[in-house]
Amino acid sequence: MNKILQKEVINSKELEELLAKRNESKVDFILIDVRESSEYNRGYIQGVDELRPTSMFEHWASEVLEMSKDKTMILTCRTGNRSGMLQNIFKRHGHPRVINHMGGILSYNGKIVTP
Repeated sequence: MNKILQKEVINSKELEELLAKRNESKVDFILIDVRESSEYNRGYIQGVDELRPTSMFEHWASEVLEMSKDKTMILTCRTGNRSGMLQNIFKRHGHPRVINHMGGILSYNGKIVTP
């Protein structure tokens, strides 16, 4: 397994590396943006698999926990605060591999998609 995927917190440079390796089918993970729809619609990291707004957490948490328990999940948001809080919740509920993208989209220098 890639050493970066063994961490609990990654920075934007490491996320860029992981996304490039995933494009080459060298690593596998789910990247979930937990910002709100209005934030997401202003731009998101290319490679995000799903938008799951923090305000709707109670509605999607169980589904995501179940679908991702056999995969590494990386959470991202604006700065890393919301994704860090959700990371702690998933860890307390038994998710074996959840990583926080510290710095969020504000620190990300890779490709940003603007819808």
